[in-house]
Amino acid sequence: MIATPDRTPLPRAFFDRPVLEVAPDLLGRVVLRTTPDGPIALRLTEVEAYDGPNDPGSHAYRGPTARNGVMFGPPGHVYVYFTYGMWHCMNLVCGPEGRASGVLLRAGEIVEGAELARKRRASARNDRELAKGPARLATALDVDRSLDGVDACATGDQPLTVLEGVPVDPALVRSGPRTGVAGEGGVHPWRFWVADDPTVSPYRAHAPRRRRS
Repeated sequence: MIATPDRTPLPRAFFDRPVLEVAPDLLGRVVLRTTPDGPIALRLTEVEAYDGPNDPGSHAYRGPTARNGVMFGPPGHVYVYFTYGMWHCMNLVCGPEGRASGVLLRAGEIVEGAELARKRRASARNDRELAKGPARLATALDVDRSLDGVDACATGDQPLTVLEGVPVDPALVRSGPRTGVAGEGGVHPWRFWVADDPTVSPYRAHAPRRRRS
């Protein structure tokens, strides 16, 4: 059963705020992915903030490109990128148009459509691992570059929407350095997660990684 009493999308104003406000507030919200086989819904338990031109770890740090153009558009849209020639990762654009900040969706709990997620994540040892990590999350939700630019705040027949869900009690929110971000950006405590949640991914420091949202 989905972890929200209705399917009301978050309003655009939710995302039109500084990324460090939006990121922890996304915990407990529900990402609803509508696929041809049926819906898959995920309750967010871990995210990372990326602050565009102020953040060397961000894809947008050096300005707009063909790849990151969605990040410079309106807030509340989906930015999907392909990494290591293998995996997709999903982000939500924040802040005013042109500001190019975003939140990487790192992990979550599948709360609807688990049977569909299991088919996509057949290597998962249990349901806690279905979306435990950003690439696993994208795989479980059937996310690829075709969703780049989708409006996650829109109503109606949408392939992906972010719902109100149930915000996490601030007392349960933890923060620390982002996973695998080296250099100057590696010290920022811009990873946020739900304390003691079994779906949160393990922290890995300073692994060589490409820039992310």
